[in-house]
Amino acid sequence: VQLQASGGGLVQAGGSLRLSCAASGRTFSSYVMAWIRQAPGKEREFVAAITSGGGSTVYPDSVKGRFTISRDNAKNTVYLQMNSLKPEDTAVYYCAARSSWYRLHDLRSYDYWGQGTLVTVSS
Repeated sequence: VQLQASGGGLVQAGGSLRLSCAASGRTFSSYVMAWIRQAPGKEREFVAAITSGGGSTVYPDSVKGRFTISRDNAKNTVYLQMNSLKPEDTAVYYCAARSSWYRLHDLRSYDYWGQGTLVTVSS
């Protein structure tokens, strides 16, 4: 699976952005999809995940209630809607794919990664 993230940009605090991640390959619908971010000078951080069928999602407390992950398996695309953005959300956002719903925070277990898209939130 090849992943291509897009939609990043510069936004003011309190604003919104929607990221997209387009996948190639016919097996997209079999993968758990996730968004992971890396802020300048920090380690990568799990942001959101969605099951292969889209029926379940999970978020860390830092983004819960502000971010929403969704997917369209017919379009081989996963989305991240980000609302009420804060300066601390500034990071490169990556989409990633894996086979299982187990230990989602273990970033070493993701099989495929996109190239990342930069989100900058100004105060």
